[in-house]
Amino acid sequence: MAQSPLHDLHFEFGARFTDFGGWTMPVQYEGVISEHNTVRSGVGVFDVSHLGRFLVDGTGATELVRRQLCNDIAKIGSGRAQYSMALNDRGGVVDDVIVWRLADARYWVMPNGTNFDDILGRFLADADAGTEVRPLRDETALVAVQGPESPGIVEAVVGSMPGRFRVTVGDYRGSWCTAAGTGYTGERGAEIAVPADLGPKLMRDLTAAGAVPCGLGARDTLRLEMGYPLWGQDLDEDTTPLEAGLGWVVAWDHDFVGRDALEVQRQQGIERSMVALATAGRAIPRHGYAVRAGDASGWITSGNFSPTLGHGVALAYLSPPVEGTPDVEIEIRGEWVPATVVTLPFIPQ
Repeated sequence: MAQSPLHDLHFEFGARFTDFGGWTMPVQYEGVISEHNTVRSGVGVFDVSHLGRFLVDGTGATELVRRQLCNDIAKIGSGRAQYSMALNDRGGVVDDVIVWRLADARYWVMPNGTNFDDILGRFLADADAGTEVRPLRDETALVAVQGPESPGIVEAVVGSMPGRFRVTVGDYRGSWCTAAGTGYTGERGAEIAVPADLGPKLMRDLTAAGAVPCGLGARDTLRLEMGYPLWGQDLDEDTTPLEAGLGWVVAWDHDFVGRDALEVQRQQGIERSMVALATAGRAIPRHGYAVRAGDASGWITSGNFSPTLGHGVALAYLSPPVEGTPDVEIEIRGEWVPATVVTLPFIPQ
């Protein structure tokens, strides 16, 4: 399996490893709940070098990004980041991505690690002669500093803290450094890219400044508390943004792959919809558990115990769609357990 440029350092820090999309990555150090709470109250640092990233640069770069993704990158200026999705012809989500707009016609497109080759291939196939599309993952390291105390640590190590969904380019140890005010936890933070050989030094500098190493197990519980979807569970090629309650990601005033199918669904209505559910006590909803609400039924796509709230939380799809706050039950270990429909995010903001 592939390894991060920081792999040896994680081993030194005492990480436990697991397979994340074909990469050997830290799942935890001290423990998932401890690391989760550190990010909510202080600051943690995650190695996310397994995530995809590639350059799109040149005269046709902006139109290429607009054609391939359903949000409209033309709506933001240089030095900004945008959440978007690559769809198929049926309107299904092939991947959800972050785009960093470094300059008017220069972008980093950042898909999920498991979908990196597919999304890169789409862009390569659609690029014109004036547009460069080049993979960056092998030559870079990427870390995410997350938590309410992250601004001071990021400023101390790389010189400045980008604002929310802002992108900055600077210097780190005599080389380049690109940082964006993005993340997957709901907390203040930055995702920082540097040349691969500087990745371990960046991680050491961040931890020396006070950031606590955290594994991807905590990253998953943190994103779930915010209701952030995970591709492959909450989103997939047979699920549209409208079904997932993410219609705000779709910019209807430009052409993109999957637009026609979404337009039909927008006019005819959706046949299922995502709901956010909370359970009482320590009854934990898990991926794949059955859900029912009157005539509607479905399944849990993401579920876990919320360390912040002290009870179970889940994302689920119900068909036909439900409205309001119906009586919902989840089948947990052979018993139907009551659940409450709540508004995202699960934790107060």
